[in-house]
Amino acid sequence: MTTTPLHAENPPEYPIPRKCPYRPASELVDLRKHSPMTQVRLYNGRTAWLVTDTEAARTVLADHRKVSISAKVGNFPMLNEEFEAIVDSGFAEVLFGADPPVHTQQRQMIMPSFTMRRVDRLHSDIQRIVEEKFDEMMSKGNTGDIVEQFAHPVPSLVISLLLGVPAEEREEFDEPARRLFSAEPGQAEQAMTDLNAYLEKLISHKEANPGAGPVGLVDDLVENQLKGGKVDRATLIQLALAMLVAGTDTTTNVISLGTLALLDNREQWDALVADPGLVPNAVAEMLRYVSLIEQYGRVATEDIDLGGHVIKAGEGILISSVGVAFDPATTPDPFKFDITREPGANIAFGHGVHRCPGAELARLELEITFRAMIARMPNLRITIPHDQVPGNNDGTLQRLFALPVAW
Repeated sequence: MTTTPLHAENPPEYPIPRKCPYRPASELVDLRKHSPMTQVRLYNGRTAWLVTDTEAARTVLADHRKVSISAKVGNFPMLNEEFEAIVDSGFAEVLFGADPPVHTQQRQMIMPSFTMRRVDRLHSDIQRIVEEKFDEMMSKGNTGDIVEQFAHPVPSLVISLLLGVPAEEREEFDEPARRLFSAEPGQAEQAMTDLNAYLEKLISHKEANPGAGPVGLVDDLVENQLKGGKVDRATLIQLALAMLVAGTDTTTNVISLGTLALLDNREQWDALVADPGLVPNAVAEMLRYVSLIEQYGRVATEDIDLGGHVIKAGEGILISSVGVAFDPATTPDPFKFDITREPGANIAFGHGVHRCPGAELARLELEITFRAMIARMPNLRITIPHDQVPGNNDGTLQRLFALPVAW
């Protein structure tokens, strides 16, 4: 049976802005009630198919033969001018913007740094970084900003460990890394330039001093890929930048939004303080509920029969992580933020060949963060009204710019 997609003749505008910083718009979730896919209109006037059905979403994400992740193919769905600028820069063509076999080759280059053994080795270092940042916050009184003083620096310091950045150079790395996600005009472009220059210097240092500590992903890439001619310097820099972007901004935003969600739902915060054993479940629920990356972009390279409708070759597809996370068939009462529930359907880290390689590292960071937070700041509270918390609510990549708190 063929279903008629919703709004095929008059598509709604997409993305749909949030009203609550840590929860997707209910209008977006409601689209899945009418059809497994909806045609939506993007900012540039083009249309794309928004897939909100759990099974269909996983099918598209797993099928790299009939869909492409490359923003240079067909009518790939562009969400805003900022994303178009990133595509034009060439940055989006590495790893998370590449199709097999290029993606397969690049992923194989980095995966040795993300084995469970390598991630476990970072546990004590992540614990130390988290504790040190809480020490710094608490040494300045009983008020602070979770975003500025904690959620920004911690993931940046962790990724510097992963890459193998020397301790004495971490400020040189961290400062532009933080500016990369600044809300101020022009900051991101200059930060990208500064990071490229720093990574070029780091690579040269690793080449000249093989095995000199600290050893990380850049060392692996230099020794096993660059020296053998399997990758050039420009691609190596782009791979390192991809790890930086994927491993910092997302984790920063889950920490800040997850904290806000917990404090706004005080009974959930109190339950977590009372039972730290709930931390893994709480992290899973934050990842589901916050749905930080609301959609994954793809473009059809062949006609696809999906949900009883044919998506034609060249048409853009947006796979809704919100549709999956708020599917009542897999998560009962999905609009309830409940850290005691067992983890349900979730594609917070993607699905298929492009699933985030750093997923386990991100979970580890989040679990260590919230265990330390509830232990050290059990009386944590927000110090400004909820509607005054500054952030980006446009439905692309959700983030908070500040979260003033007291403890």
